Amino acid sequence: MKLHLAQSPNQNVITGYGSGYVLINGQRHEHNLIVTAKTVIPDWPANSESELGESDLALVIELAPQIVLIGSGSRIRFPKPSALKGLIAANVGFEVMDTFAACRTYNILLEEGRNVAAALLLA
Repeated sequence: MKLHLAQSPNQNVITGYGSGYVLINGQRHEHNLIVTAKTVIPDWPANSESELGESDLALVIELAPQIVLIGSGSRIRFPKPSALKGLIAANVGFEVMDTFAACRTYNILLEEGRNVAAALLLA
């Protein structure tokens, strides 16, 4: 699916997605990644939502977002509570959803000027 956003100059916008990939400003990514308005961290080493650990999300916390969208793949699968401790301790809001919903929500929050990060599991 292609996505179109009214205006987000000089920001990382999710411009499309499909089975096993996400497009950031038209560039295809086929591995787990983290994206913010100014940063893309390709090849995020997280394996799956059930294996997400606090250290996996520590990388997201270092980017200092207000909210983190955790895209859990093709369906909603919640990480273990222990993986979320760092986000809670850092007072960072988070939402778990399937990856495609996280892509759409990321663009909406980005357009609203929110400091958002999306941690996307593609496998």
